[in-house]
Amino acid sequence: MAEAAVERKWRSYGTNRRSTRTVRVRTSVTLAVLTVLAVLLVPPLVHLDQQAVDLASKLLPPSWAHPFGTDDVGRDLLLRCVYGLRVSLLVGVVAALTATVIGTAVGATAAALGGWADRGIMRLVDTVSSVPHLLLGIFIVALFRPGVWPVVVSVALTHWLSTARIVRAEVLSLRSRPYIDAAVSAGASRWRVAVRHLLPAVLPQAALSAVLMVPHAMWHESALSFLGLGLPTHTASLGTLIQTARGSLLAGQWWPTLFPGLFIIVPTLAIAGLAGAWRERINPRRRSELML
Repeated sequence: MAEAAVERKWRSYGTNRRSTRTVRVRTSVTLAVLTVLAVLLVPPLVHLDQQAVDLASKLLPPSWAHPFGTDDVGRDLLLRCVYGLRVSLLVGVVAALTATVIGTAVGATAAALGGWADRGIMRLVDTVSSVPHLLLGIFIVALFRPGVWPVVVSVALTHWLSTARIVRAEVLSLRSRPYIDAAVSAGASRWRVAVRHLLPAVLPQAALSAVLMVPHAMWHESALSFLGLGLPTHTASLGTLIQTARGSLLAGQWWPTLFPGLFIIVPTLAIAGLAGAWRERINPRRRSELML
């Protein structure tokens, strides 16, 4: 009877876990779809110029004419948020892909070479990691004129370190597998083993790292723009919108701060939820736990 009770308890626990996971995935998918629809459909449906200044309509609260209200110079806040989200997604996706390629190459090279080369490369990674991301990003952005691509370069060059560590650990784990020893014994070169066996095996983890890096890169871009170091002031950016709305918030106008903040938080929650479900799918231990 006791064993049956324990089994029922574990089955109930597993069912609840699967149910929670399903709700989380569906919520994440819904948020992701809303984000994509906002980026694609709002600009052509809202027939307004997001740069048009109308001082007579400044700081209007949300209404049918302006669902998110207007900012301190009368620009439609919905359009400004959507265009800012476009910039953040562009920076996040491109920077995450670039950082993943760099991190994968560095981590795989370090693990494949081994010895003093591995130790030297990882000491370099540790040295760069000791510098705060934001501080290093500010230094890199300061070398260029304000624009989207300097921000992309800044984010990419400060976010490849974790991917390098993950890929290196995966490659070191794979090097001890029997099929790798069999390939080496058959006369396969180190390059062939890396390209044909090691790299395809670490691609799922590298891809997951890239997906998780997108919201991190978006927050990094928003932080740089909030500090006035990212994009030009006339370019819509979620960080810039929040920065310029600080005075309005103190005066009681909450909408210029709330909606840009939501446009950062909602994509982050969507991507994090989908990436968490993906992690559970590719991680055998996690998957076995869910089957209890």
